[in-house]
Parts: sequence; structure tokens; C-alpha cells
Amino acid sequence: MCGIVGYIGNGETQQILLEGLKKLEYRGYDSAGIAVFTEQGLEVTKSKGRIANLEEKLEGTPLLGSVGIGHTRWATHGKPSDVNSHPHTDNSHQFSVVHNGIIENYLDLKEELIAKGHVFVSETDTEVVSHLIAEEYDGNLVEAVQRAVKHMRGAYALGVLTSHEPDKLVAVRYASPLVIGIGEGENFIGSDIPAILEYTRNVYILDDGDMAVLTHDGVELFNLEGKSIAKDIVHIDWDLVTAEKAGFDHFMLKEIYEQPKAYRETMLGRVSEDGKSVDLSKELEMNDEYIRSISKVHIVACGTAYHAGLVGKSVIESLARIPVETDVASEYRYRSPIITPDTLVIVVSQSGETADTLAAMREAQRNGARVLAITNVVGSSVAREANDVIATWAGPEIAVASTKAYSSQLIAFYLLGLHLARVLGTKEEAELTHIIEGLTALPEQVESILEQASVLKQVAESMSHHTSLFFIGRGVDYAVAQEGSLKLKEISYIHSEAYAAGELKHGTLALIEDDIPVIALVTQEGLFEKTLSNITEVKARGAHVFAVTNQGFEAEVAKSVDEVFAIPKTLPVLTPALAVVPLQLISYYASLALGHDVDKPRNLAKSVTVE
Repeated sequence: MCGIVGYIGNGETQQILLEGLKKLEYRGYDSAGIAVFTEQGLEVTKSKGRIANLEEKLEGTPLLGSVGIGHTRWATHGKPSDVNSHPHTDNSHQFSVVHNGIIENYLDLKEELIAKGHVFVSETDTEVVSHLIAEEYDGNLVEAVQRAVKHMRGAYALGVLTSHEPDKLVAVRYASPLVIGIGEGENFIGSDIPAILEYTRNVYILDDGDMAVLTHDGVELFNLEGKSIAKDIVHIDWDLVTAEKAGFDHFMLKEIYEQPKAYRETMLGRVSEDGKSVDLSKELEMNDEYIRSISKVHIVACGTAYHAGLVGKSVIESLARIPVETDVASEYRYRSPIITPDTLVIVVSQSGETADTLAAMREAQRNGARVLAITNVVGSSVAREANDVIATWAGPEIAVASTKAYSSQLIAFYLLGLHLARVLGTKEEAELTHIIEGLTALPEQVESILEQASVLKQVAESMSHHTSLFFIGRGVDYAVAQEGSLKLKEISYIHSEAYAAGELKHGTLALIEDDIPVIALVTQEGLFEKTLSNITEVKARGAHVFAVTNQGFEAEVAKSVDEVFAIPKTLPVLTPALAVVPLQLISYYASLALGHDVDKPRNLAKSVTVE
């Protein structure tokens, strides 16, 4: 993995490939490369590090031609290096391949190919694909690719070229995203839409087992058996500016400030015009009879999406009174979860392509569960395979560290919890209306927090001088604390941990020492006194405490802490959608103070498409 772009046409192929790769930088990468058919034949240039390194190599020896493929790599097999970078070729240098995903049986295939005389130069699984296609080639590239992938196990999105058929670009997808862009006299492939959005807005979104054959004149679609298939063209109406920084210093900061808009758009059409009811029945296929049959809910996700699920658990249990379990997706199917037909499994994924989440979803479906997906990408694998989908209309999220996608997932959980509560009758209509009024007030309240960013910048700059800090909270505050801690670690590289405040005395107080920063969340009125007691415990051991609380309580909280920041007052169940915003800003400004690459933190990728 991580990013693919391909082009065939009469444009400046090298530049189109490079610009496409730059649009995919948000996915995270450690090397980049391109392959182009030139007058000299198939030529490949690749480099460890940033795309700028690749551009520098190409300055003296540009690759001029009308068809090419490019790739940004995030290492899974073999360390980052020039030789391990994509594109990969066979021994004859007649076949070139870019690949996202993992070929699980590549070692077995490699041994078979070595026995047939093939010589490998890299440590990657992808190089096996180029050799395998070369081995299968008998004059027809499409058939060779079809035969080759039948030998492969795992996940793959492939772009394939051969100098034997230089007027053709072949793409195939299985369990890793790939789109085909349709132009006039030119066509494109990309692992994500932003890679090609500058050149076309008409795309085919490939499903598992789909193959595309691109020429200058058009695109043909087949399945892996060679049968022609028809797909609808999808017109993308995103404004290109949504993939740019729009005047902000970083994508992450831009996306933090886009949260009020993302909140409003995720609620759009789901909250009635009078603001008194929520109805998801038009977009969910599950009917009221099924909802009444649900005996338990499993929420399954990874990373930031998992933290959204922790809030979702509290929302569903408190509003719909259905028991909920939350699981890290990479653990879910290995613990043999008890799944029955009356289990609703909710999977949460920003990209909709998270490999562990997809695997967990498929395991749940094999066991008869209904799956509801919460995702930001409508055409993603998760969205297509789930029984029901709640799309979070946050728009493209470019920064690796998720902000608006996470908070939009919270909005989706609120909408779902309100919908379930209405169907099940677990809350009075007046109470539901009161919660909805609070929900619709959130965007404006987030804007008021953003207006105080300068205060949070000062807090962050002070904290950036420390090598370790802690987050504490109770109830949903603990869930938000976990997300705040992850965000800080992701982009500032400061060690941080989140603890349930009531657990401090059971061992973790041993970690508190003089002047160590502690960020305490104190937004749950029913737990107010308990949390203040826990804050007193860390203060007594020398901690410097920064608290996030509700307006109206800051004076009382200030008596027990060193600094306090007040978020607008809202209902306890809704506070996570506000409390997370100051934590996002603290993480951003701490990273900035330390001079880190905020949008592309080390070792991380935006979309994790391998297990």
C-alpha cells in the first residue's frame, strides 16, 4: 500500500502522475515511483522518501510518454528503500506493476517462480505479481492478469503495464479500493478520487473482482472470468477546493475548523425541518420490526473510530436501552464473539476500507448478524457490503489524524440512538425533542470554541516541553480522553495515556510526579464531585492540571486545578461532540510547537487497508 495513480492519453503523463500522487499524500507513505512507456521502452524511476525526492530524480531524465503508472508506498514487506518502492518489474523489464494491499501467499508463489528461473531483487510481495503476470503472459495482457490473480490470496488493487501492449493499462481490484476516471481521449486509475479529480469528475468505482482495461479511446470492464460487465458512471460533485488547504497552514487545522459544517451536513435531511424529530427510516433498510428484535449491539472499529464507538455505546445504551459491547476490530473475530441473528453489529470506518473492520464485518455477516456501517465514503467496501449505512457527510479528510470524521461519527451515533429510542419508545417524545434541540445547537457551539483557539495554543505550547502527560475522565469523558490522548500521540509524539479517573488509585497514581501535565475532563454533572476528588489526588502528587468543563462550572473547577477551559453548556450525553474540540487543538498546536509534520505523522497512514 498506499496510493495508486495511472494515466493513458495524450497529456503530460509524468506530470499527471506526480500531481495525482501528491493528492494522495494524505494517505501516508515512505517512498514513491512512476513507470512510463517512453521511446526507449518501459522506464521506471522511484525513490525513498517524499515525492520531492522523486521529482528531483526526474529533473534531469524526465519520462516522456502517453501511458504510465505511479505509486506512493507505505511499507508492509521490506524496509523503505529505492529498490522496495513501486512500480515493480519482472526480469525482462517488460512488465510493470503498482499494488495496494498484501499478497498473503507471496512466499509460496515466489518459491515457485524462483524454481522456474525468476530472480527477485526486492523484499516485497508486490514484485511477485509482476513476475507472475510475466510468467502467465502468452500474448494477451488481460488474460495473463486474470490467470495471475487466481493464484493470489489476499488484498490487491493493481495497475499493470506491459511493453508488449503499450497502448493499454489494466487495473483490477480485490479488497483494496480502486476507481477509474473517464476523460475525453484520456483515462485514469486511482486508489482514491482526489488523485484524479483535477482531470475528471466521471468515475467507475470498482467492486471486488472487477477489472478495467483502459486505452486512449475508452474503458472496458470485465470480471475475472473475462465476461464483460456494465457499471453506472458516478459523477463526483466535490469542489476541488475541498482537497486544498483553503488558506489554513495545515489540512488538520482546516478540518478542525470544518467541523461545524460537517455537523450540520451529517444532520441534514435526518433532523426534521422543525428540529423536533429524527427519522432514519428512509435510508436504513432495517424496519421497525427488526429494531424491536435487537437484543444486543456490537460496535466494532479501529483507532479513532473505535473511540467514537465508545461514545456510541453510551449513547445507544442511555437512549435505546439496548446492551452494547465495543470491540477493537483486529481482536473481534479472534475472540469468537457470541453473534446471533438478533445481534446488530455496527462497524465504524472513516475510509470504509479499513482491513480489520472489513474482516470483522464479514465475520459477523457469516454468523447471521445484520451489519450497519458508519462511514465517510459512500462508495467504499464497508458501505457496499453492509446491510445498512449511515454516511457521515464530513467531506474528504486529508490529514492523517482524524478530526471532522471522528466528530461526524459521533453525530451519526446520536442520530441512530435517537432513531432507535423513538422506535422502541424508551424515551418520552419531549425528552427526545430536548436532545435534538441540543444536537442542532452543537455547530454554533463548536464555532464558539474555535474562537478561543489562541488560549488553547498557549496551553499546548506549555505542554509541548514535556515528554509525558496523562488524560483522565469518567463516563463519556473517559472515552473522549482516550481520543484526546491518541490525537496527541499521533502528531506530537509526546507519550500520553488516558485513564478512567476512578482507576487512578488502583496503580496508575504511581506514574504521577512533580509538574507532570494532566488533562482532566469534567463535563458529566452526575460525576462532577467524584472527578474533582480524583483531580485532588493527582494535584497532591505534584501534577499540573488543565481541566475542560462546562460553562457555569469553571469557577468551581478552578479551585482544584491550575488552568480551566469551559465548553458551552449542553446535555451530558452531547458533551463529547464539544469536549473533543479543545483536545484536537491542543494536539495540533503541540505538534506545531515541536516542528513536526502535522498532516503526515511518521509511521502512520490515513487508510489502513491491510491487517
